Amino acid sequence: MRQIDHFIAGGASFAPARESDVFDPNKGVVQAKVALGDKAVLDAAVEAAKKAQPAWANTNPQRRARVMFEFKRLVEQNIDELAHMLSSEHGKVLADAKGDVQRGLDVIEFCCGIPHAQKGEYTLGAGPGIDVYSSRVPLGIGAGITPFNFPAMIPMWMFGVAVAVGNAFILKPSERDPSVPVRLAELFLEAGAPEGILQVVHGDKEMVDAILDHPDIAGVSFVGSSDIAHYVYNRGVAAGKRVQAMGGAKNHGIVMPDADLDQVVNDLTGAAFGSAGERCMALPVVVPVGDETADRLREKLIPAMDALKVGISTDPDAHYGPVVTAAHKAKVEGWIQKCADEGAELVVDGRGFKLQGYEDGYFMGPSLFDHVTPDMESYKEEIFGPVLQMVRAKDFEEAVALPSKHQYGNGVAIFTRNGHAAREFAARVNVGMVGINVPIPVPVAYHTFGGWKRSAFGDTNQHGMEGVKFWTKVKTVTARWPDGSPDGGNAFVIPTMG
Repeated sequence: MRQIDHFIAGGASFAPARESDVFDPNKGVVQAKVALGDKAVLDAAVEAAKKAQPAWANTNPQRRARVMFEFKRLVEQNIDELAHMLSSEHGKVLADAKGDVQRGLDVIEFCCGIPHAQKGEYTLGAGPGIDVYSSRVPLGIGAGITPFNFPAMIPMWMFGVAVAVGNAFILKPSERDPSVPVRLAELFLEAGAPEGILQVVHGDKEMVDAILDHPDIAGVSFVGSSDIAHYVYNRGVAAGKRVQAMGGAKNHGIVMPDADLDQVVNDLTGAAFGSAGERCMALPVVVPVGDETADRLREKLIPAMDALKVGISTDPDAHYGPVVTAAHKAKVEGWIQKCADEGAELVVDGRGFKLQGYEDGYFMGPSLFDHVTPDMESYKEEIFGPVLQMVRAKDFEEAVALPSKHQYGNGVAIFTRNGHAAREFAARVNVGMVGINVPIPVPVAYHTFGGWKRSAFGDTNQHGMEGVKFWTKVKTVTARWPDGSPDGGNAFVIPTMG
C-alpha cells in the first residue's frame, strides 16, 4: 500500500501515529494511506521555516521571481503526471484536472512579476529635508488549509503569492487527495527554492487547530465550508493571526427572457455538472425569469442532461467523473431526497447510476429539480454535487433579490442580450463576483477572488494585489538627513504641523 508522508525541510519523514485512507473514487477502493500529523510534526515544519525564511525574505525579488518562473516551467513540463495523479484521487476527468493545474499556474504567472507588485511608495521632501517611504515586507510564516475539490489550484493560489513576497509557507491539504500538493512542493524545491520555504503537513482537525494556535504562524488562508471557515477565522484571529477564510456558495444563474437559451443550456450543463458539481463556483441554481422562459429552458435542459456522459476520470469522452468519496455521495443523495420531500419536482433523478465495470465507484448521474422555493432547506444550503435546482422568478426584481438575500454571496451570473439589464443587475446584486453571460465568473489571476456574506470571512481576498496585501505588512520610514551645520540644521518639524 502506497504511503503518503509529510514534506518537511525537503522531505523529512515521521512515523505516523495515525493514518487516513485515500480512495480511488473510480473503483471505490483504498489506494493509499496518508499520515495524519500532530503538533510535533507542525513544530518541526515551523522550525525549518524559521531557519529558511529570513534569508529568503532578504533575497532580492528578481531572484525570487526566477524561482517562480522555473517552478511554472516544471509544472507545465509535468502537467500530465499531475493531472493523472489528481484524477486518481479526486475523480475529476483529465481535462478538468489539467484545468485545475492551469488555473493555479495562472497565479504563479502573476507571481513572476512580483518585483513590480511588491514595490512601495516614496515621497521626496515631505518636510524640510524629510523623505518618507513605505515598503511591503513579508509576514514571516504563512499557512494554508485547502479543500479536496481543487488540490492543485487553491494551494498555488495561496503559496504562490505568499512565497513570492518572501514568506515561508506551510500547506495543510485535504487528506482526501494529498498527493498533488506534495508533488508541487517537490517541484518547487527543484525550481530552486530553499528547503523549508514550502512544506506540506497532513492532518485533520488536530492539525488545523495546531496551525491556528501556533504562535510563530502569522497568517492563515483557508478554503472550505462556511461553518468551518467561521471557526477558522474566529480561532485564528483570537490567536493574533491575519486570517482569510473562504466558505461555501450557492451561486445563481439568472436567465432573462431574451437570453440565447441554446448557449445558456450549454453553459449550464458545464457549470452545474462539471467536476461532478464539486466546485465552490459551480452554478447549482438557475433562475429563469417568467414561466415561459422557465418552460422553454426546462424543455432544452432535459435532453442536454441526457446527453451528458458520466465516466471514469481517464475517459476522454466523459463530461464528468465520480464524486470524491462514498460518504460524500451519500450526502448528496440525502440532499436530493430532502429537496423532493420539501415539495420540489424531481424532473431528472441521478441517483442509482451505475457505471458498467465500475459498479463500486462513486458515480452519480445529473439531477434536475423544478419549482424549488427559497424557503426550502435544500435551496438554502450547499449541495456540492451534480444537482441543478430551478427557482422560477416572476420578474427582474425577484431575480435580483434571490441571490442578494441568500446567505452565501460567492458568485452569480446573468444571461441576457440586454446591456441595460446586465449593467443594472451587476450594480445591484449583493454578491462578490458577477458574470455577464459568463457562467463561472472566476476572475483572472491578476484580479482577485473572494465572495461576500457567509462565503468569506476576513477583509482581504485571494491572489492578485489583494493577495500581495494579505501576505505582507506595510513598513513606513520617515528619514531626515541634517545638512551638517553646527546647529544640526533646521529643527525637526512634523510635516502636518508646519
